[in-house]
Amino acid sequence: MKRILFALLIASPALGQTRTLTADDYARAERWLGSNTAPLVSGTSGRPMWLPDGRFTYRATTPAGSAFWTVNPARKTKVAAFDHARLAAAYSAVATRVDADHLPFQAFEYSADIKSITFQTPPPRSGRWTCDVVAYTCISAPAVTPPPRNSVTSPDGKRAAYIKNHNLFVMELAGGKESQLTTDGITDFGYATNNAGWVKSDMPVLTWSPDSRKIATFQHDGRGVSEMYLVRTTVGAPVLDAWKYPLPGDSVIFRISRVIIDVDAGKVVRLQMPPDQHRSTVSDHIACGTRICDLLWYPDASAVAFISSSRDHKQAWMRIADASTGAVRTLFDETSKTQIGDASGVENFRILPTSKDLIWWSERDDWGQLYLYDLATGQLKSKITNGSGNVDDIERVDEKSRSIWFVGGGKEAGRDPYFQHFYKVGMDGRNQMPLTPENANHVVVMSPDGKHFVDVFSTPTTPPTTVVRDAAGKLVMELEKADVSKLVATGWRPPTPFTAKARDGKTDIYGLMFTPTRFDSTKKYPIIDYIYPGPQSGSVGSRSFSAARGDHQALAELGFIVVAIDGMGTPGRSKSFHDAYYGDMGDNTLPDQVAGIKELASRYRWIDGDKVGIWGHSGGGFATAAAMFKFPDFFKVGISESGNHDNRNYEDDWGERYQGLLAKNGPAVGADNYADEANQTHARNLKGKLMLAHGGMDANVPPYNTYLVVDALERAGKDFDLVVFPNAGHGYGPLGNYMMRRRWDYFVRNLLGAEPPKEYEIGRRPVP
Repeated sequence: MKRILFALLIASPALGQTRTLTADDYARAERWLGSNTAPLVSGTSGRPMWLPDGRFTYRATTPAGSAFWTVNPARKTKVAAFDHARLAAAYSAVATRVDADHLPFQAFEYSADIKSITFQTPPPRSGRWTCDVVAYTCISAPAVTPPPRNSVTSPDGKRAAYIKNHNLFVMELAGGKESQLTTDGITDFGYATNNAGWVKSDMPVLTWSPDSRKIATFQHDGRGVSEMYLVRTTVGAPVLDAWKYPLPGDSVIFRISRVIIDVDAGKVVRLQMPPDQHRSTVSDHIACGTRICDLLWYPDASAVAFISSSRDHKQAWMRIADASTGAVRTLFDETSKTQIGDASGVENFRILPTSKDLIWWSERDDWGQLYLYDLATGQLKSKITNGSGNVDDIERVDEKSRSIWFVGGGKEAGRDPYFQHFYKVGMDGRNQMPLTPENANHVVVMSPDGKHFVDVFSTPTTPPTTVVRDAAGKLVMELEKADVSKLVATGWRPPTPFTAKARDGKTDIYGLMFTPTRFDSTKKYPIIDYIYPGPQSGSVGSRSFSAARGDHQALAELGFIVVAIDGMGTPGRSKSFHDAYYGDMGDNTLPDQVAGIKELASRYRWIDGDKVGIWGHSGGGFATAAAMFKFPDFFKVGISESGNHDNRNYEDDWGERYQGLLAKNGPAVGADNYADEANQTHARNLKGKLMLAHGGMDANVPPYNTYLVVDALERAGKDFDLVVFPNAGHGYGPLGNYMMRRRWDYFVRNLLGAEPPKEYEIGRRPVP
């Protein structure tokens, strides 16, 4: 007996040994991050810069660096935009030494005669230079009056509008003359204010008229709106940041009183209508960049067309305002049981004053389709597009030929419904035709004259090809074909696209799977689910090629299978698919994530379906904690970063768009239609390992969202891990790599059952 016991004691250390990952293991994983993979791909093209004569110039990556090309689609020619070696020599003679493959700019402006270019060089030796590309001489560009900081320049480049003391000013860039356009702006009721609560900026929100003589904007009313508070950690007294931040259920949210300003006359015309709610159909803000969402000028600047949206997004009104008088007429309205719009940031309505037509986008038949309305009467004339699949973006409308070019998805049977293609259709709905035949995701840019378009097509597994086509889709010439041979030589492999069944056992859902490059099919791998449930986007993201998608492949390299799945409730499919969990935000596509992972585990014996991890950021952080609380026996390890865990604590527009207006549904405290969707409500169910992370200065999703979950877990006596970045915002900034390493460590230790290297620093050592 003693001999047996002694033998067990001797053997026990070996039985208890834990596998240890080394710094070299992490370095091998790090090599698959985008900063290391992107430079290994050449033959990619930048956005084309069209010239008045129909030619265009673009920048392409090459095996040695980059090059600029000029293309003449009419003549089917592609030539160097200039002599790169001579330009490099000319610039080196007066500035910093460069070579032909590494010119110090990525974009430039041609002179009117196309004989010289002007470009801006980046820090630390920033400057503005003009180079003659005939004689090849370079000089420091003449000093120009810079537009005021945080201003919006007019289309003709002569004026810049900006906010000062809550009012709108304009500066003449030639000479710097300043004029005050408004005088009654005050605190919390200023002009062109850029604040949606979850995002704020001192850039103005306005839309210049095409002739650069008028501005459409608004007076932003934040009076009586709730305030948000964050405190910056510092030595000595803390620093308070306070700003207006409306929440779901608040009696008062932001309102906008629309105005049109005649810049030449210095006249402010108020639209004759009540203030609009701070809402748009295409964003959780009314700012699409610096322009106003859902607003278009008439070509002659005589009027503006715009959409007003109800607070709950269930109703939208198409309106026209006279720019001289402010008179407003409502053409028609549209209603929905859920919400109107696609949060794409792109307006899909067009006004055609000459023919008195209006093109309107709607999901009324369960797909995003185009409809033709009478611009004078607001009466529906006809439906333009038909069938399955969505119109995603109107690229061009030719009023004379009555033709529309648009980007759409899901219209090609037998193809990935998320692939986008380019189409042409008549305004009468006839002759709809695809212009991009390849089974791939297409990104197109059409020429200003409408005669040609540049098409970059690729898939998650196929590198991009860049071509030029004519307006009818006929191939004109191939420009670039990406070369990934250097990337492949390192052992890189693309992700594996897959299809599985959703929660209902019938609906197809799509995803990507990442496996270790040193994959061993005889082993069992834990699986990690990356989640961003939307509802305004999904987990997979773009279907275009990318050498790296976040740290998915890097994480897989540590010994995991990593998946991203677009479940029901994400956009890009039908309206009913997108609305799958409307009013039930806590769903977070989780039933589809579980169904998809179970199907993959049954399909591939090398997936360990008993070791499932999940992580996500922001909405993905909300979903991750919900997964750990609502499916505690399925998800074993979760990392929840910056989650909006209780949408009563998050900005008003998000919850009210997808959950509905907050409404009491019982006498108990907190008994409302948001309470059961809040993660802290279910925190007591935690069984696995959970890490929560948040930035203390997160102005998008305030950290109090995570604190609610922390408080509930502590009260329930649960063990968990917490990482706080006291002075970081929503994305953690320079501490992002630290969070990535902590993420790797957490999954390695708790899902893989191994010990990570101590305090590995991403980006601090040479990548093998």
